[in-house]
Formats: sequence, structure tokens, C-alpha cells
Amino acid sequence: MSVEVETRVDGPGASVHVDEAWDLKERIRQDEGVLRQRWQFFHDAYARSTTHLRLVDDDLIGFASTRRDGYLLFLAVAPGARGERHGRRLVGEVAAEHGTVTCHARTTNESAIRFYRHLGFEVVRRVDRYYEDGGDAYYLRLGEMEGQSLLDRLSGLFG
Repeated sequence: MSVEVETRVDGPGASVHVDEAWDLKERIRQDEGVLRQRWQFFHDAYARSTTHLRLVDDDLIGFASTRRDGYLLFLAVAPGARGERHGRRLVGEVAAEHGTVTCHARTTNESAIRFYRHLGFEVVRRVDRYYEDGGDAYYLRLGEMEGQSLLDRLSGLFG
């Protein structure tokens, strides 16, 4: 049996997959207590961003929504699809379009922080009370390092 993995993109103003992305994000929020947003905030941010989507046999299993400056608004991968490099490939797609990729991650979300560090993100600073519920965040950045271009660093993200 063959599995078809596909990457699609919803550009700014396109919301073809917004309901599927919301459903995936909400399943993760319910199971893990992360990715908390209100529907209207999520919908508006999604509509203004470029969203890279990973689908397996036409089922959405991950997405990354970014602003024009490379700031990662949302990154989500279905728990059953983690460890299969979907998140890594989504970040790689975003990074291929931008000189840097930045994001915030909840300081208590250890798995997200491990994931980002594994990809080469660095913690730039801690932001106290960043989230609506008063939670703290780290501001992270993936970019060029001395002696190594972002493209060199990214070569491992697509493998």
C-alpha cells in the first residue's frame, strides 16, 4: 500500500485549509494544553500568513503559518505523525523563503523547545507574561551563524 505525502501552500488571503488546520490545532490543544488561541485570532492570522501544509493521503497532518518576515505564527504536527520529519520539513520550507525564522515557544513546552533547538534555533530572550493566560515564552531565532550560511544549516532539514 502506497502512502502519498504532499506539501501544499495557502498564500495570504487563501483559507482553503483553515478549518482543517484549526481542527488539528484544537486536537493538540485538548491533548497537550498548548496552541491556545481564539478562533477569530487564529482565522485572521491564518488569512494574513503563508501556510505550508503537509498532507498524507489528503489528510492534514501538519502546518506552519508564517508572516512575511519569517516569524512562525503557528507550527503544528499531529501527534501520530511526529518523529517522521514533517515538522522539520515545514520549518525548512519556511526557512528556504526567509533569511531568518523566528518564533515564540512557551517556556513550559519542553518538547517544542527541544525540537527548535535540535533544528538550530537559539533562545534570544525570555518574555515574561507573553501569553494571554500569563504564561512566559522564549523568543527563538534560526538564522545564519558565523561561517555558516542559513542554506548550509538548512541542508539537514530536508533530509
